[in-house]
Amino acid sequence: MAEPVRDELSALAAIFCGQDEWEVLNRSEADGTVFRIHTKAEGLTDVDIPLELVFHLPVTYPLCLPGISVNSECLTRAQCAMVKEKLLEQARNLLSEPMVHELVLWVQQNLRHILNQPETGGGSEECTFPPSITVDDGLWITLLHLDHMRAKTKYIKTVEKWASDLRLTGRLMFMGKIILILLQGDRNNIKEYLILQKTSKVDVDSSGKKCKEKMISVLFETKVQTEHKRFPAFEVKEYSSLDELQKEFEMAGLKNLFSEFVLGLVK
Repeated sequence: MAEPVRDELSALAAIFCGQDEWEVLNRSEADGTVFRIHTKAEGLTDVDIPLELVFHLPVTYPLCLPGISVNSECLTRAQCAMVKEKLLEQARNLLSEPMVHELVLWVQQNLRHILNQPETGGGSEECTFPPSITVDDGLWITLLHLDHMRAKTKYIKTVEKWASDLRLTGRLMFMGKIILILLQGDRNNIKEYLILQKTSKVDVDSSGKKCKEKMISVLFETKVQTEHKRFPAFEVKEYSSLDELQKEFEMAGLKNLFSEFVLGLVK
């Protein structure tokens, strides 16, 4: 498997890290990799439509098209077939570069337009949701852990730029050797941040050569609750003690998150 494909799979696993969002179905040197992504996209009635996207990346990918399968309990077979056809058309424009995340973003942004075409049977969505289920993702919060930063000044500027470009707020936090990134904002923007973090040459290795971030982990992800503080901006902060860091989490309404995920990082 080529390194860009390995990096893409690693990034996708980090981005689609929610429950049942990502599953590798098969991996072999001869046949390539097959995986499934569960996501949602806005349909004709402004209700999010659940989509099951199965991608087969042959060993010659991305020089060839991925295999794509589309399923949804809310769409007819004809509609699923049309979505697949449109995804393959889009994929032809992206040959030679890893493209899966681009394709997922594209279908999220364009599903309603695809369904509105006459050949898909425009008004035949059959999905209904009970009143208790919200279809508005709203604000989400994600906590990331970085193992280290060698080119610290450049790394910080890059993180600040990504957060600004994607309209994300939160904190880049340093306490001793602990490095945490707390992001708050639109869920798709957080996922876009993650793919940038995993695929960009943001740091340097021990020899000073530019390298991608391979030592990042998603500690926690959830929709912002009423008890959570809304961060007005993205700030870089250094803490002199664990108590000081803990107070930051407590003031943000994230005391339990600190106890469950951050304390375990202290050795």
